[in-house]
Amino acid sequence: MTTDKTVTAPDGYVQPELDVRALTEVLDGEYAEIRDLVRTNLVTYASVLEEADGLGTDAYRERVRELVVEMAATGQTGMGFPKRYGGGGDVGASIAAFETAAFGDLSVLVKTGVQFGLFGGAILHLGTERHHDAYLPDLITGKLMGCFAMTETGHGSNVQALGTVARYDAAAQEFVITTEGDQARKDYIGNAARHGELAVAFAQLEVGGKSEGVHAFVVPIRSGGEVVPGVDIEDDGRKMGLNGVDNGRIRFDGVRVPRDALLNRFADVTPEGIYKSTIDNPDRRFFTMLGTLVQGRVSVGGAGVNAAKVALAVATKYALRRRQFAAGSQEEEQLLLDYGLHQRRLLPLVARTYALHFAQDVVRTQLHDVFSGVEDDPQARRRLEARAAGTKALGTWHATRTIQECREACGGAGYLAVNRFAALKADSDIFTTFEGDNHVLLQLVAKGLLTDYASEFEDLDQLGMVRYVTNLAVETVIEKTSAHKLLERVRDLLPGGDEWDQEAGLLDSEYQLAMVRYREEHMLAGVARRLKAGIDRKRDAGAVFSEVQDHVIAVAHAHIERLVLEAFVEKTRTLPEGGNKVALGLLCDLFALSTIEADRAWFMEHGRLTVQRSKAITREVNDLCRKVRPLAGGLVDAWGIPSAMLRAPDLVG
Repeated sequence: MTTDKTVTAPDGYVQPELDVRALTEVLDGEYAEIRDLVRTNLVTYASVLEEADGLGTDAYRERVRELVVEMAATGQTGMGFPKRYGGGGDVGASIAAFETAAFGDLSVLVKTGVQFGLFGGAILHLGTERHHDAYLPDLITGKLMGCFAMTETGHGSNVQALGTVARYDAAAQEFVITTEGDQARKDYIGNAARHGELAVAFAQLEVGGKSEGVHAFVVPIRSGGEVVPGVDIEDDGRKMGLNGVDNGRIRFDGVRVPRDALLNRFADVTPEGIYKSTIDNPDRRFFTMLGTLVQGRVSVGGAGVNAAKVALAVATKYALRRRQFAAGSQEEEQLLLDYGLHQRRLLPLVARTYALHFAQDVVRTQLHDVFSGVEDDPQARRRLEARAAGTKALGTWHATRTIQECREACGGAGYLAVNRFAALKADSDIFTTFEGDNHVLLQLVAKGLLTDYASEFEDLDQLGMVRYVTNLAVETVIEKTSAHKLLERVRDLLPGGDEWDQEAGLLDSEYQLAMVRYREEHMLAGVARRLKAGIDRKRDAGAVFSEVQDHVIAVAHAHIERLVLEAFVEKTRTLPEGGNKVALGLLCDLFALSTIEADRAWFMEHGRLTVQRSKAITREVNDLCRKVRPLAGGLVDAWGIPSAMLRAPDLVG
């Protein structure tokens, strides 16, 4: 199947033919079968998109719960669980299913994530066989609904400081779970307000009067639909979006649970009250426990990218139908996408969406390898945690920006609730916050860069990271980073010595990669030097870190953008010769050069971009937009979004 005929321009440029079906196969990759199952389910239950507008909150929540259970029966939601309990035994497939489900109603998506990703994932990864046998069979079918009770009113991102306490009563061989004040109240907890029967509650474990840090416990919160004694639940009420998810607040007043309620994969308490763990260092133990839940970040990052695809598909299709103003002497008005400005608004976002899609492929594969035991190196797990954090941040910020731009690009028609924009904006906005605030996640990325994922990685809080870095020579920090080694290799390949970046071709992927690698290396060196200078002046480590925090975020952002570009370049290189490879090459160039253009001030400040070359990049971006424009319809069709999910008849036709 092709969408465009070959066209030769006066300058000799040959427009590629796009094979949409083959491109969809490239994008779906090894998980085409599970993605098609999800697409089928989305179409089957497409009515929920309209029901979300018409139903009251309670009825909408019940409808979402019904759909989650019905989709579970198809096998869509259980792919990540062991086969012996009724799952699919394929972690990568579970992420692919979740990503694809983001084409549909996002309340259904998030309810699925809470039930099977967070609640189920905690039982699977933090528990042992006794917990798996007791809960997984009914959990996977949706018969047993649960919630993930981590976040507290006073402790959002700072999980180590949670205020809920679990004290071990050796005489009764029970843990006593208590909410210590209003700041320790569990809040924004999905499945809590209506449907959850169990909570995986995170609390400070106290054994014999000694605190052993945060651990997870299985705590009943309802029985027969009624809240159990000692548990108090409030409804969070209506939210900006996702009103099909029953978020609530939970307080525990001396709730007693048996000793085996502790999810004990990494630590346990004997009947007599002796604490035991295979991981001696409490900080390392804490980060190991949290690291098992990294799949939530990978899932949300992919969901954000796919939500952006829906918005771009609607806006692009509209721009290929809607005419506005006559151009020149012709009688017929001009298509929106024929305007250079409209191309500039949408097509770099299409390119970035493709780039993030391929970056998501990489992090999903890493997750699958680590969780399946293919890759068991501790540093591989740390690299996964950092990459997942950064990819989630960039993917969800991209969704927020893209959905807004696409709504504006559809004018007043885009503001009508019958289209997807209202729901997409309202429901996806929180993606930048949950599974980790994006700025906090980028600090995790920077920590990995500055410490080179050292063995001390888990032990270091922010101040520990500052001290670690300042105990090294700045050159040592830089030498440790892969960015430095890659940059040296690129300099060796290109002529011109230190002037290589003024001579290389703009469409040379090695030039593009070298530019983003140089930016990352230079920023990293700057952070390391500023940290060291502050400590050398005997200043407080916390104050020093606070002053360089903006640079810390910038270097993490630059690092992830470099990884995204590398993923796109590598994917393009592996494709067979033909129109699709040429088309993806255009998109890859557009992503790379628009990324450099967006940060041109930095590159010019640091001597990597002349005024003339900066202008040349802008001209090239405009030219790439013109070349991508005839392919735009096929490029968004290749995402394989079911037409029923676009829900914008007046916009897409």
